[in-house]
Amino acid sequence: MKRIYRILLSVFSGLLLSMPWLGLPGWILFFALFPLFILDKYFVENKEKYPGVSFWGHAFIVTLIWNGITTWWIAYATFAGALMAIAVNSFVMSLILWLAHFARRNLKHTLGYIALAGFWISFEYFHFHWDIEWPWLTLGNGFANNVKIIQWYEFTGVFGGTLWVLLINILVLKFFEGIREKVLSDVIKPAFLILFLIAAPVFISLKMYNNYKEVNNPKNIVLVQPNIDPYSEDYSREAENAKLEKFIQLAGEKANRQTDFVVGPETIVENYKNWNVDRIQNSQQYKVLKSFQNHYPNTELMIGVSSSKIYKEQEASETARYREGKYFDVFNTAVFFQKSGDYQLYHKSILVSGVEKVPFLKYFGFLKNVFIDLGGTSGNLGSQDEPSLFFAKDSTKLAPVICYESVFGDYITQFVKKGAELIFIITNDGWWRNSPGYKQHFSFARLRAIETRRSIARAANTGISGFINQRGDVVLHTQWWEPASVAGQLNTNNKITFYVKYGDFIARIFLFVSVLLFMQLLAAGLQKKNIF
Repeated sequence: MKRIYRILLSVFSGLLLSMPWLGLPGWILFFALFPLFILDKYFVENKEKYPGVSFWGHAFIVTLIWNGITTWWIAYATFAGALMAIAVNSFVMSLILWLAHFARRNLKHTLGYIALAGFWISFEYFHFHWDIEWPWLTLGNGFANNVKIIQWYEFTGVFGGTLWVLLINILVLKFFEGIREKVLSDVIKPAFLILFLIAAPVFISLKMYNNYKEVNNPKNIVLVQPNIDPYSEDYSREAENAKLEKFIQLAGEKANRQTDFVVGPETIVENYKNWNVDRIQNSQQYKVLKSFQNHYPNTELMIGVSSSKIYKEQEASETARYREGKYFDVFNTAVFFQKSGDYQLYHKSILVSGVEKVPFLKYFGFLKNVFIDLGGTSGNLGSQDEPSLFFAKDSTKLAPVICYESVFGDYITQFVKKGAELIFIITNDGWWRNSPGYKQHFSFARLRAIETRRSIARAANTGISGFINQRGDVVLHTQWWEPASVAGQLNTNNKITFYVKYGDFIARIFLFVSVLLFMQLLAAGLQKKNIF
């Protein structure tokens, strides 16, 4: 195969992988890896002629195009940060694909493809749990706007989608191998499996979608989208008070005596000095919001703020800052104003690496004050160790999810295991301008609704604020870059899905299988001089 054809196949695969993140149908993923798998097969068949690194180069082209086209919008906040994120993630992805190719060169035919699926799924799982989390391009996320065909995510989560994509792409390769070799049985068998593996899950999903009925116990909710431009935002006292007044004015346009909840976005106010968690009721801004709430006898309020906690020197946390003779933490916080007059707090737990935390702080503490300005509250933030719920006046249990946390399905299940009946997501997507970024972020919330069968109210500073029902349907949403408030109803639910109960079991199974296969590869390496 000529080099130009190999490069074209790499480019084509990268383009196809990108399309679902740009709003095109997720089923494109069923053959998006096929061009790359052709290259993998070519280099395996000619391994005496080409070293394994030849395939790695093509894998890097694929992943670089995929990452670049789908996440270029990070450059709006920081061009250097975008280059780093795209380059590093592309490099790591290509290494995983190369490792899978390495297995294909040295293991029996079937084991090679099991290793391919295992290594990739293990990588995706790892990307949810290490200190530089970036699961944005998990293959199962590619169906976020095709919820009618993935209702079975309530059993598998997004890793079911990833496995679906990998299996079908492998079978597509086998189908064309049969055609090339003119062996009828090698054509019919994969063709039948492809049709079955597509038709059966889709049929089951459509049946689940059409038969799913929510229990009718509606809550009246108002979402507020202030539409503050984060690039021209002022953090003076006057500006902060003006933002709060804008929020109250928009909320008042839709709230009434029947409103149960008013939900505002992440970090409506960002001067953390005004929101000391040990004396938050002394904050003038807190008193203004309580005064607004008192106009609505049944309404409870949730907003996002930057808050702080001051420590004695011996009590300072690992993330504490030191300034003006004080040790203190800054948090990205959700505040819940109860009708009783009390309040509850939740500090964001999953922080964005390089923006809200230093990855591997234990080893790179000297970078504690070096951050990429990617939006929201920045700097090395404090966090809480595990999810906690908000409890409404009528005992409704609420999951307060802040921004990036909504990408982590297994993390959201922890709220639900504790009894969450509704999910409130608060975010600020204005940093990504009018790009695919804010649309992708909103679409991922639809996956969380299916996985947990919880209705979702999502309030964004700008981007898309809206209501999502338990089937993942978008019931109502705002437009991009306009101040707005919208009112709607969502039903609560207290049933536990299989996915909530067992989490990412698919990934854990493949992680175990991958360890065994990797050990077998190491053993093979001890027996061969030219294993690569």
